[in-house]
Amino acid sequence: MNALRLSPDGTRLVSVVQSLNADGKSYGAALWEIPQDPGGEPRRLTRSAKGEAGAEFAPDGTLLFVSRRPDETAKEAGGDSAALWLLPERGEPVRVATRPGGIGGVRAAGGTVVYSSEVLPGDAATEEERRKAREEAGVSAILHEGYPVRYWDHDLGPARTRLFAGRAVREGLEDVRDLTPAPGGALDEHMSFDLTPDGRTVVATWRAPLPNGDVRWDLVAIDVADGSRRTLATSGGHDFGGPVTVSPDGRLVACVRERHGAEETAVALDLWVVDLDTGEGRAVAAEIFPAAVAWAPSSRELFFAADHQGRRPVFRVPLDGEVTRVTADDGAYAELCPAPDGSVYALRGAVDSPPRPVRIAADGSVTTLPSPTPALDLPGTLTEVTATAEDGTEIRGWLVVPAEATAEDPAPFLLWIHGGPLSSWNDWSWRWNPWLMARHGYAVLLPDPCLSTGYGQGMVERGWGDWGPVTHADLMAITDECLKRPEIDEQRTAAMGGSFGGYMANWVAGHTDRFRAIVTHASLWNLDQFAGSTDGAHYWRREFGVPGSARYARLSPHRSLGEIRTPMLVIHGDKDYRVPIGEGLRLWWDLQRSGVESKFLYFPDENHWVLKPGNAIAWYETVLAFLSQHVMDEEWTRPPSLS
Repeated sequence: MNALRLSPDGTRLVSVVQSLNADGKSYGAALWEIPQDPGGEPRRLTRSAKGEAGAEFAPDGTLLFVSRRPDETAKEAGGDSAALWLLPERGEPVRVATRPGGIGGVRAAGGTVVYSSEVLPGDAATEEERRKAREEAGVSAILHEGYPVRYWDHDLGPARTRLFAGRAVREGLEDVRDLTPAPGGALDEHMSFDLTPDGRTVVATWRAPLPNGDVRWDLVAIDVADGSRRTLATSGGHDFGGPVTVSPDGRLVACVRERHGAEETAVALDLWVVDLDTGEGRAVAAEIFPAAVAWAPSSRELFFAADHQGRRPVFRVPLDGEVTRVTADDGAYAELCPAPDGSVYALRGAVDSPPRPVRIAADGSVTTLPSPTPALDLPGTLTEVTATAEDGTEIRGWLVVPAEATAEDPAPFLLWIHGGPLSSWNDWSWRWNPWLMARHGYAVLLPDPCLSTGYGQGMVERGWGDWGPVTHADLMAITDECLKRPEIDEQRTAAMGGSFGGYMANWVAGHTDRFRAIVTHASLWNLDQFAGSTDGAHYWRREFGVPGSARYARLSPHRSLGEIRTPMLVIHGDKDYRVPIGEGLRLWWDLQRSGVESKFLYFPDENHWVLKPGNAIAWYETVLAFLSQHVMDEEWTRPPSLS
């Protein structure tokens, strides 16, 4: 489950549920209605080979969604682009809007529907034929005149994101118009938007290019009637980002304000509220890392979910009061949907639980609702662990131990280092799932060292601009503490990490030989090389300074190549633009030329995460085979999926 929406009257709850397709090679998604009574049964609302996403209720209770499904009632097929569909409470879905570049996010209010779409520059009336002409001519080139040019796993341009608005009628949309005919790259990727309840104003993040390749995100208000735009919030030292949400009374806008990092100053995030008329803004919750934000129906308070001590609880903050924690359990909450009766519907995940729909009462009690996803039988136990760092800071984490581990038969140990670096091990993950490793007999430590979120600004500042040394010391401190446990084998150990965690895996490899094996996924190896080729170079320049400066040299793992003795498995996807493939290729070559025992698992068509079902299986099989060889002293066996 990856989305949850509550109807305006609070009577219907709809979720987007993803599942493996019958071919076993791809995933599909469908809309499901979730019963608000624990005794009810989930009901599937949509079913198509192309799947559905982007669910959003209109004020009248009809459901809007985005899908590439064909329209059986239309003479023209409409291509394979995602279209906007309407699902009435009774009846079949109806396609209500199409665009040559497809349709992305959608919002509906006050008789207005606003949606985003990628549009080629030039005359919109000829866009479809111009797209076809480019394809037939074999032109894939993109001419850039500004930064950035890529984002995570795809290229930016030549099409740019625009916002369109239409008047909602029973048959679909009328009077559809382009609200942002010349946005440049202002609405690409990072964009979040919402619509005022009267349907007259769109509030959106707006990317502003700055000199020397830097960028800033502002908050703007766009008039639906004439497309005029005014800036609501801007600051030379901050970004205003999503989630953007307008209060039910239409007076205020909530968003996240992020202070720009600098070489000596760490980033900091606030929950920011802006007056829609005056632009006056203030922080209602400071130095938090919110994952979800939603207004209470009264418009007098906000609910948000934010990292906190290895959890992600729900908090409540009145506009004129103090922040209070609502949920007291170990859950990681998302997709908050406040209801008229004072309760909040949400998705609740945890390290030991995939996301499931819940209802949170005003007193914080949580009721689990029926879900279309099956419950899982986990092969072990989850325990909270702590250790004391060199400077006296408490380092905490989660420890997964297989059920069969005992003092007489202790489990081999895996140190898993999270990415980010501003992140926390507090939620379920299908890609880095410790329970799969526990099923194969491994204990897994999920620690939150310095730079982890949910422990106050000081925890971030401890490692800011000093990634390797401080983080390494924290990781070793909590590892030492876990290895004292009799059910864990202190001799059979390995370390693994991805992204920033991969950077740290490389750092660990060059600064200790205590582990029998190291797995490094999508990892940073040469910081100076990375800083100029990543998709967001401006962000890292703020922390590390001008490329080539002393901080790059001091903190780059490649400088310790000569100290690496531990066998390493390098994993990288060619479509990874956050940590480009050059990092993996350079690391692999450096290990080979230095005689370090190593293997390279390369995915030509994968991104930062490795998401395709078959490739995910190959990932786990290869990691387990590598660990079996070096941690369990078994003979190397080539993974079945790669044979």
